[in-house]
Amino acid sequence: MLINHDTRCALDCVVDLLNTAPDEYTPDTLTDVEALRAFVDRNAVSGVGTLDETDLAAVRSVRERFGEVFAAPDARSAARLVNALVAAAGTTPQLTDHDGYDWHIHYFAPGASVADHLAADGGMALAFLVVAGERERLRRCAAPDCRRAFIDLSRNRSRRYCDSRTCGNRLHVAAYRARQRESTGD
Repeated sequence: MLINHDTRCALDCVVDLLNTAPDEYTPDTLTDVEALRAFVDRNAVSGVGTLDETDLAAVRSVRERFGEVFAAPDARSAARLVNALVAAAGTTPQLTDHDGYDWHIHYFAPGASVADHLAADGGMALAFLVVAGERERLRRCAAPDCRRAFIDLSRNRSRRYCDSRTCGNRLHVAAYRARQRESTGD
């Protein structure tokens, strides 16, 4: 699957945002305006000025809506959720070339809030996956003690873990040790 640079950046941002959410294994890491600023900086979200508690609440709401898209049972449900998300953001596609990047499209309206910016760009990136018939690439880690989100961009859609070096290796080592215990009778 070919994904352009802008769509990949938007998808990575969606995943990073989703992975700030609390679950049964990890706490919420988007708890204050300082954490929101760190998220914005880490993801190089352009055109974001001063942030406040209103922005934090709105971004957390967008995060919840992205989570609903990942959990959607089928493409039709995902499309309905993405359409609502993008419409609420007031999408206004514009060609731009800034910060050393060649021409690309911003889907958020000029002067949009950070939440609308994320909803528009992230929503459109998710829409491209749905349109391409690739919604099943939106995944959650298969490790029993991890629910982190990721986009499976492997050629054969076989990725199961958010990070093969942590969750994947940990489970493979545990399985190996269990086999060793079984073979020695411990």
